[in-house]
Amino acid sequence: MTVLLSSIAFIVVLGILIPVHEFGHFWVARRCGVKVLRFSIGFGRPLWQRAYGPDQTEWVIAAIPLGGYVRMLDERDSDDTPIDPADLPRAFSRQPVAKRIAIVVAGPVANLLLAIAVYWGMNVVGVMEHKAIVGAPVAQTPAERAGFREGDLVVAVDGQAVRSWKDLSWLLLQRAVDKARFEVLIERPEGVTRELSLDLREFTTRDLDSNPLPKIGLRPGGGAPRIGPLSEGDVAQAVGLRPGDQVVRIGDRTVTSREELIQTVRGSAGKPLTFVIDRDGQALTFTVVPALARDAAGNEFGRIGAQIEARPPLVKVSYGAIESIGIAAGKTWDVVAFTFRMLWKMVTLEASLKNLSGPISIADYAGQAAQHGLADFLEFIALVSISLGVLNLLPVPMLDGGHLLYYLIEIIKGSPPAERIIQWGQRAGVGLLFLLTALALYNDITRLLL
Repeated sequence: MTVLLSSIAFIVVLGILIPVHEFGHFWVARRCGVKVLRFSIGFGRPLWQRAYGPDQTEWVIAAIPLGGYVRMLDERDSDDTPIDPADLPRAFSRQPVAKRIAIVVAGPVANLLLAIAVYWGMNVVGVMEHKAIVGAPVAQTPAERAGFREGDLVVAVDGQAVRSWKDLSWLLLQRAVDKARFEVLIERPEGVTRELSLDLREFTTRDLDSNPLPKIGLRPGGGAPRIGPLSEGDVAQAVGLRPGDQVVRIGDRTVTSREELIQTVRGSAGKPLTFVIDRDGQALTFTVVPALARDAAGNEFGRIGAQIEARPPLVKVSYGAIESIGIAAGKTWDVVAFTFRMLWKMVTLEASLKNLSGPISIADYAGQAAQHGLADFLEFIALVSISLGVLNLLPVPMLDGGHLLYYLIEIIKGSPPAERIIQWGQRAGVGLLFLLTALALYNDITRLLL
């Protein structure tokens, strides 16, 4: 089921992003007076094909859906079909360099505009997200050394307001990559506000191979502890506890965190505990006697045969329609800048090449996002759309950025690069893209096996 969901989600993502990218090229080409011969989603043998419009443009869905292209009338085309002299002024190669640049850059710009539109829609409608309340910091981590405590509400990072755990994660990720020292404004459960200094300057390249938040030592908290999956025939099941039960009190003491409940149970082997439970709004009382158990070192502790979960409280994050335009554009710009920084750090080996992901990982992430709900899936589409736009702007022949590089040379020297230079660049670009694709697939397979 997971593989099926990931496959469907991946196809949906490609089915949105590729047409948007290619439509950017198509729309601007038509506005510039260029004749478009074919608009293809995918490569290889056409599965569906129709001709529409005054130019009888071929609209194609092809067998290999990992990309697409817009074919325009061009004198340099290897096709031997003669060009009608009346159409020559509409050939792409006959256009001024400014129009060619506009047509080429329109694809990546369309991807960025899609991301802005998605972020804008989510901001206007509003999204339920976890509050930025931290759990008990992991021992011997930067978070513990900074002085974080369980229940702290993060208000701002370096003066930037934090409205949810997702905001906090994004701001921390950027600073982890930069190995920065920065200030975090928090509010303690008792209402006291403090500023903590979080130092990530000792982060290494290996620390950035995966999600750096666990290495920082911060994790979501603030949620009331709940009973999770039960062990068959064990204490919790025997007394009548059920998954989803919220533990409100133990005796006369209010239980405020998952960690507190776990420590109470572990320290009460053989001692009766009175659990006050909230089950669908109904208060129930159970007497639970944790069973005696021993760890590998022989130390005794109590257990009840239930996983203890915590669901952080939620907050609705939304903005006005006008305000959301600037916020969406700013978020898109932040992701663009972060992507370029990460690419540069990989080139300079400050970040691991393990961060490259191929289609297998993207499909997996798409499936996970789809399982988490529409909001997460839409945000994933926005992130991948930005990545597609940025990667296409890289100055690599075969990509949009490679064509832009040729046009820049043309502007500087007053004429296009020599044909042999372009051909050499195309071969080099194909080789580089092949190596990057192979590396990304290797990373994908490694992640699956580990």
